[in-house]
Amino acid sequence: MSSNPPSGKASFPTTKLSETSGELASARTEPQQGPADGLGEVMGQFSRDVASLKDTFTRLTSQLGDVGTKTARNVSQAVASQIGSATSGMVDTGSDLASSAREHAKTFASELEGMARRNPLGTIAGALVVGVIIGMMSRGRS
Repeated sequence: MSSNPPSGKASFPTTKLSETSGELASARTEPQQGPADGLGEVMGQFSRDVASLKDTFTRLTSQLGDVGTKTARNVSQAVASQIGSATSGMVDTGSDLASSAREHAKTFASELEGMARRNPLGTIAGALVVGVIIGMMSRGRS
């Protein structure tokens, strides 16, 4: 003979904790739901958990995208600022070098002019020597 109830579902007695005293109440037993009902409930909870994880992941991805965009914007602004200041510094340095070279050339030209005024014959002799050297160099090439 079978000990299963006529409904076709197996029922197992379970013991519950007494809500008032916290002790086991072995006198009260309730049949569990069948395996199909429990599986449906578990699958429903699992489906809700997956949906919750999906929502959480979507929010996280969105926040990471926002943070990444802000970080990239800040980095690009910092790099542009540093490049601008470096370029400005290079332009200033180049301008200073050009100004310095111009001043040296003026000083050298004024020194040559002063020597020519003090010793005109020496200047003519120096120019003649430089001309002869240049002529000899150009004659050797042709």
